[in-house]
Amino acid sequence: MPARVSITSRQNPRVKDAARLRLGRERQRSGRFIIDGAREIVRAIQAGIKPCEAYICDQLASTPEYLRAVEAIEASSPEVFQVTPDVFAKLAFGDRQDGVVVVAETPRRGTHDLEIGARPIVAVIEGLEKPGNVGAILRSADAAGVDAIIVADGGTDLYNPNSIRASLGTIFRPNVCEASTAETIDWLRDKSLPIVAARPDAEKLYTEVNYMSGAAIVLGSEAAGLSHAWRAAGITPVRLPMHGIADSLNVSTTAAVLFYEALRQRG
Repeated sequence: MPARVSITSRQNPRVKDAARLRLGRERQRSGRFIIDGAREIVRAIQAGIKPCEAYICDQLASTPEYLRAVEAIEASSPEVFQVTPDVFAKLAFGDRQDGVVVVAETPRRGTHDLEIGARPIVAVIEGLEKPGNVGAILRSADAAGVDAIIVADGGTDLYNPNSIRASLGTIFRPNVCEASTAETIDWLRDKSLPIVAARPDAEKLYTEVNYMSGAAIVLGSEAAGLSHAWRAAGITPVRLPMHGIADSLNVSTTAAVLFYEALRQRG
């Protein structure tokens, strides 16, 4: 069990460095990111992400989930710091008071790391700017049994704290990766996967596509939609029916509908 070093000052250099990881440019520069939330930390470590350092505040939490997180951290042998509630408040995201925060090396996973079986369902999300939507889509994909998720030309860095929280830690699964749109299309073509692109101007309804033999389900940002690359030959555009005055749904809602239609068809 690693020894805990006590930190009582918010101005401690280690605390200040960890707190800066709230900023995307600092995550990009350092190659590290921050995880708070006991559940998310446990799922990250279970997925093979190794903490570099951990900040623990026993005064804030003693729940079974907190204790599981501390046990997982100690088994990973990072540097462990015991901090005061005041110091922890500088590190925690929003009003999160789970009593544990870790810093980890940012995973670098590409399409070459994906392992898929026969007839897979692969989700592709292109250019999404809102980390909350990214996390929500990953959470729905996990629940619906989607085999792999590719974040193509991401509009936000994948390990933004909002993405992590909204995903409930499913973001750490090894079936999630990042790639460019061009790389993604090449990979899907190489796997001979039918490609289904969600577009509001499509003629075909999402229920009129056969997902039984596997497919890639592609979604774009709410602001810009999908790039022109997804209008190529062999890509099937689909839409959801809209019966009210709104002309579109939140992208995470659309994703969930499509994922569960694929699951329904496949039993």
